[in-house]
Amino acid sequence: MRCVLRPALLLAVATLAAAEPRPLIIAHRGASGYLPEHTLAAKALAYGQGADFLEQDVVLSKDGVPVVFHDTHIDTTTDVAKKFPGRQRTDGRFYALDFTVAELKQLNVSERFNAQTGKATFPQRFPVGIGSFQVVTFEEEIRFVQGLNRSTGRNVGIYPELKAPAWHRKEGRDLAAVVLPILRKYGYDAKDTACYVQCFEYAEIKRLRGELGWSGKLIMLLGGKGKGPGETDFTYLQTDAGLAELAKLVDGIGAPISSHVTGKSPSERQVTDLAGRARKAGLKSHPYTLRADELPKSVKDADELVRVLFDEAKVDGLFTDFPDLCIRHLKR
Repeated sequence: MRCVLRPALLLAVATLAAAEPRPLIIAHRGASGYLPEHTLAAKALAYGQGADFLEQDVVLSKDGVPVVFHDTHIDTTTDVAKKFPGRQRTDGRFYALDFTVAELKQLNVSERFNAQTGKATFPQRFPVGIGSFQVVTFEEEIRFVQGLNRSTGRNVGIYPELKAPAWHRKEGRDLAAVVLPILRKYGYDAKDTACYVQCFEYAEIKRLRGELGWSGKLIMLLGGKGKGPGETDFTYLQTDAGLAELAKLVDGIGAPISSHVTGKSPSERQVTDLAGRARKAGLKSHPYTLRADELPKSVKDADELVRVLFDEAKVDGLFTDFPDLCIRHLKR
């Protein structure tokens, strides 16, 4: 027998769906569990898997162009040591800021590895040194995402992180002052656009809202407990008083999964109230990072971690190297 829902019930269902949107799936450096991080191939795969947002970590090149790298140094994801021997700093590291875009484009991007041993950080992932992957500028990636949105009819967003802005200023560069005009150019400077800007430095978050007049969505990244870059007090910012203070500036927080789920085994697992307290303060919670090959001891597998975060911790979004695993859970 066919079941017919009355109009009033349909309206109630629609209202409930609107009030309880599903959690966002944020591709951490793209589908980096399957392809080298921050390559267009990894971003295309994440897009195809159904991610809602694609993350871009942004640093500056020598000629002042924002490029997409997770770190200020580039010797653990490229062959820079082979292509440009002798260009390292006194600490032995190679930095994006010491190379022009033209030079960076000569590099091959690979799966993350140990710069001393050459061994892959995640041995079961895409093989180190296989394939041909190029460094991408921030603007190139924006055009790529917007091109895919046009051809698919979707509206997948971007989620840039300003990497080490205080370090850049010590080097005589202003990262935010270069990145924000690019975001404005491509229409990401309002709260209703598909873009979150994130940063670990509270002083820079304040500067973005104040001195630089940024009106788009902001996320304060929290590195667990203790002090972070620029004397950011992560412990305080996770208190009720800290969350209330943050709510005056940002739209949400990004804390490690360990701030939401704790325990040395599944039987000892505890779910914290961080997401609930953040929501009470008017903030979204987008924890990082679900990795199927680097799970916390409090869960038996990735499916369980997704379920706990979405259904018990009730986070609003999740960074993951494996977007398809999260999409699979939501489809269930």
